[in-house]
Amino acid sequence: MPLLGTLRRTPWDIVVLVLLAASLRLALLDTKQPHFDEGVNGWFADRLRETGTFVYTPENFHGPWHFYTVFVSQEWFGRNVWALRLPVVLASVLTVPVFFLFARWFGRGASRWAAAAFAVSPACVFYGRYSIHEPWFALFTAIFTWGCIALWLERSRSGLWSAALGLTGMILNKETYIIHAGTLALAAAVFHGWSRIFPVQPPVERPAERGWKPGDAWGATVVCIFLLVFFYSGNFMHPAGLPGMFEALWAWTQTGTAGNGHEKAAYDLLPFVNYYWLALLARYEWPALAGLLWSVRYASPAPAAPRLLAVFGAGVLAAYSIVAYKTPWCMASIIWPWFLFFGAAVTAIKSRWAWTAGVALLAVSLGMTVRLNFFRYENDAEPYVYVQTYRSLEHFTGPLLALAATDPRWLQTPGAIYLESYYPLPWILGDFRSIGYHAGNIPAVLPNAEFHVIETAKADELRKRLPVGFEETRFLLRSGVGECSVFFSHRFMEAFERLSPVSSPHVDKP
Repeated sequence: MPLLGTLRRTPWDIVVLVLLAASLRLALLDTKQPHFDEGVNGWFADRLRETGTFVYTPENFHGPWHFYTVFVSQEWFGRNVWALRLPVVLASVLTVPVFFLFARWFGRGASRWAAAAFAVSPACVFYGRYSIHEPWFALFTAIFTWGCIALWLERSRSGLWSAALGLTGMILNKETYIIHAGTLALAAAVFHGWSRIFPVQPPVERPAERGWKPGDAWGATVVCIFLLVFFYSGNFMHPAGLPGMFEALWAWTQTGTAGNGHEKAAYDLLPFVNYYWLALLARYEWPALAGLLWSVRYASPAPAAPRLLAVFGAGVLAAYSIVAYKTPWCMASIIWPWFLFFGAAVTAIKSRWAWTAGVALLAVSLGMTVRLNFFRYENDAEPYVYVQTYRSLEHFTGPLLALAATDPRWLQTPGAIYLESYYPLPWILGDFRSIGYHAGNIPAVLPNAEFHVIETAKADELRKRLPVGFEETRFLLRSGVGECSVFFSHRFMEAFERLSPVSSPHVDKP
């Protein structure tokens, strides 16, 4: 029967793992408040909506791709947290099938274990639910790496296009493409040198004829240049953004070497020896850590593709360890090769104990993922929780959003925010057009506003200057920002209380 034949040909392992990955990333997606960076990214997408173009500046040094995907998502599904995060969920889920492309060199079983480890990884799930660039970058990096290996070993047309489009996607997402692409080039040189001492087994036998033609190379070049020009020029409306893709590399070297408060000096052992990433692996990513340890065995006679990937993975880890600027979401783009070596270890050790250990590691990883993503997602004791916005913010934003949902005229509510660091508020309150952001300064003439927001420690001056008829409510924004106070007018609070009676103000401790 045709249907039975179709079912037999269906790659059920891919289907099941994609569904598992999607479930973990979509479940309760809007539970946590938008992160600082999510607010910035959403703000850029809003500007794209308002102006019709994206004005790229090298100082941003994050490519335009993610902002366009958020813009499209918000146009389709509205300005809400789901729409803000759906593009990265898609990117993270699409990474699962990419592991099966490596099956020709690692085996189907190893790719299956690798995809499962990625699907339940705490880092890949946690940041696969964040509207940031890393999930896209990890996807394109995996495609680029597979393409380069396929182009080298098989001289295939698919390898050519994958390498070209993967690199283009990397450039369109983050300036750190130079780390990964440069490390792969260095890994190739190290591979060839090492293979003179310990030859690859079996020897590399490339096809006599290449599978692509000059027309394919020209076609890939034209498509990739078009994509780079289209996005960096703000869909051809901001040509001045084109040089930015090169100037951003210089801007990033200044940030990367300076650290800008993200140095993680507590993990320094010696100059240029920092174990921050290893500490995160040991805390959260046990399958990946097992894969990293197993990858060492490819230093001895080993197949070509796994050996090259092992050198590449070690090189990326070394590069990110040297770079002073360290934010934990980079783990999402560092970690993926070691999942393949985890799968290779389980399948190479032909013992039921290896299979049992593999299942146990995946179960631990899944347990950590569930706890982190659904219970401790704003707990600062978790290293992956990095300057996360607290639910307590709803004491401020909740009344505004609730009233605007019942009557759009409340979107014209005038307000004043005096916080030095106020994101993600410009995105959360992006539909409110009469809010002024004063970057920590109280103007000489106090704005005529229905609410005023300031850090509680700096609120005395504001209290003295406010007219009679304001009520104070306190909330926490995120770590690094002191307790905040919002002063709502009596008129505003009476309208909100008529809508839904509330208890006395309080602050939720994370």
